[in-house]
Amino acid sequence: MPTLYVVATPIGNLEDITLRAIRILKEVDLILCEDTRHTKRLLNHYEIKTPTQSYHQHSSEAKVKKIIEMLGEGKNLAMVSDAGTPGINDPGVMLLKEIVDQAGDVINIVSVPGPSAVIAALSVSGFPSHEFLYLGFLPHKKGRQTIFKSIDASETTIVLYESSHRILKTLEALSLILEPNRQFVVCRELTKMHETVYRGTSQIVIDALKNTSTKGEFVVIIAPQSWG
Repeated sequence: MPTLYVVATPIGNLEDITLRAIRILKEVDLILCEDTRHTKRLLNHYEIKTPTQSYHQHSSEAKVKKIIEMLGEGKNLAMVSDAGTPGINDPGVMLLKEIVDQAGDVINIVSVPGPSAVIAALSVSGFPSHEFLYLGFLPHKKGRQTIFKSIDASETTIVLYESSHRILKTLEALSLILEPNRQFVVCRELTKMHETVYRGTSQIVIDALKNTSTKGEFVVIIAPQSWG
């Protein structure tokens, strides 16, 4: 039975990839990439010569059909995102849905687990992680205040992503709604050269960011209301 491997790749440090992932990427017939140019850096580093093809949120229905046809012909494919685990806050989830809907009974879909920014950040947060709510990127306008209010009342750990352009704006908005002593952990550029972890109240983190840098990608973790 043909197989689609969902392969996690490094979120920054190229050493953060499993031996199994390297083997699978070498053995499959084709690697589906969010951005082939980005993935080529990883493949070149590990001398992986497998052909690549792009798949992203703007890919046509014809491309999806071709991918499913290749699987139907018995080819084994791997799917990777630019960083981390495909299907998690990633356009690859739409391809997975189409494959499950159209051919899920005749195609194996296999996870090759590995890096995830959400889990990496949680693991160093020191906050409860037996349950947590992952919000991805917050909406810029519609529904934003409603989400902030739900975070204020939350009794579980909250995890969200934010961009370099909006991190201060988001933290400042949260500081107006949440209790002043609510605890945050904000991770910047996880596993990369300039990785930094900020801890404390929203105001402490805001002040630290203003005195250092807001460049890069951020994971924001907010402790439960009753924590600390």
